[in-house]
Amino acid sequence: MNKKATVGHTYSEAGVDISLEELGVKTLVSQLTYRRTGGFQMCSDVGHFAGLVDFGDYVLALAVDGVGTKMLVADRLEDWSTLGIDCIAMNVNDLYVMNIEPVAFVDYIATDKVEPEKMKQIGAGLNEGAGLANINLIGGETATLKGLVNGLDLAGTCLGIGKKDDIVTGASIKEGDVIVGIPSSGVHSNGLTLARKVVESYADYDEKMPWGKTLGEELLTPTRIYSEVLEVTRNCRVHGMCHITGGGLNNLKRLGSFGFDISEPLTPPPVFDWIEEIGNVEKHEMYRTFNMGMGYVFIAPEEEAGRIIEIVTDTKVIGEISGREGIRLEGETFE
Repeated sequence: MNKKATVGHTYSEAGVDISLEELGVKTLVSQLTYRRTGGFQMCSDVGHFAGLVDFGDYVLALAVDGVGTKMLVADRLEDWSTLGIDCIAMNVNDLYVMNIEPVAFVDYIATDKVEPEKMKQIGAGLNEGAGLANINLIGGETATLKGLVNGLDLAGTCLGIGKKDDIVTGASIKEGDVIVGIPSSGVHSNGLTLARKVVESYADYDEKMPWGKTLGEELLTPTRIYSEVLEVTRNCRVHGMCHITGGGLNNLKRLGSFGFDISEPLTPPPVFDWIEEIGNVEKHEMYRTFNMGMGYVFIAPEEEAGRIIEIVTDTKVIGEISGREGIRLEGETFE
């Protein structure tokens, strides 16, 4: 039996202040006022899941992300084989949200020293992720930054393309639309700072859980790549989509000021129940830190729900869009 926290843990206490990050990003974005002259204009707002560039009848899209402190779990277990999948997943999933097909990827590795075995495993993961997302790995950059970086940080940038008339931004979301959730494969690559805090304080990474995995294996389970989204958008009317990453349910606000009523959330995998119980983490804190078993969301007309579920068979209607602005989880206001 694990010992439990007597004082409730939070993401902020573990080292990540979401509110401060939001302020920092807003402050940064407020300075990004320059726009290119001539052709190939920017045609999206800063702050959506991907940035779009006008390319005639098409748009080019760019997304950038990394694996974060999941790298520290990999270092503890000396297993870096799945991190490349995570890196690609965190990028391509942000493109799918706008109905963009990812086509090419470049990685960036910053490290205090190059370790060939670690690089080999990361490369194998990147290659596997590329196959899952059907993208070209066209290059990258490795920087040895001793004194600035302690360990290794993996990030990447993905290029995508889509027809301008087919882009999904969330602007067409309307009252009465249903919210359809797709399960995650686990913790993915967000909230690891809090997850690590709980594991390292009250358990061990090699501790086997009742559901069959060790905690280390659970935290290293790679992020699900939602490539089936493109089949859904080819066959169904979809008004909005959301990749549930850092910030949890608050990601829905990136689609606009709508009323998101989540009445029947997906059942979280047992690792989230364990973190909540052992770390004495409040439910609200869990849902604003982790994906809680739901890594992606469709918002579509009610009559499209059945067809979406036929294509992505593990989906479920979890709620609807109401006329009352804000996010509500099982009837309670979520902020």
